[in-house]
Amino acid sequence: MFPSDIRQALDEHWLASARGDLDAEHAIYHDDAICEYPQSGEIICGRQNLQALRSHHPGKPSGFKVRRIHGEGDLWVTEYTIDYQGKQAFTVSIMTFKGGKVAHEVQYFADPFDAPAWRAQWVSVPG
Repeated sequence: MFPSDIRQALDEHWLASARGDLDAEHAIYHDDAICEYPQSGEIICGRQNLQALRSHHPGKPSGFKVRRIHGEGDLWVTEYTIDYQGKQAFTVSIMTFKGGKVAHEVQYFADPFDAPAWRAQWVSVPG
């Protein structure tokens, strides 16, 4: 599979995620894909379980924005934000492809935080 094909599949995946189209969102995964959430220690085995888990989320995402996608070969990283009931989560998805579909994904979620005053002289904060 060419990198442009994977990039197109990722673009379609994230657009489907943003509009809540669960079938199109999960078409990118192998049937036996594994998804890990390291912060909670959870491992979801199988595309069907992953789709079922996401379809039962009590705080359905209300906003979704891809910041950037970068990858090469079978390893691709997406940085994005998700809004859950007015709260933003900064998210990183690391996907490993096999045969044109995602075989393994690791997702990291982080809450925003205020910049500490002690480092103000070295940084800029937008807005």
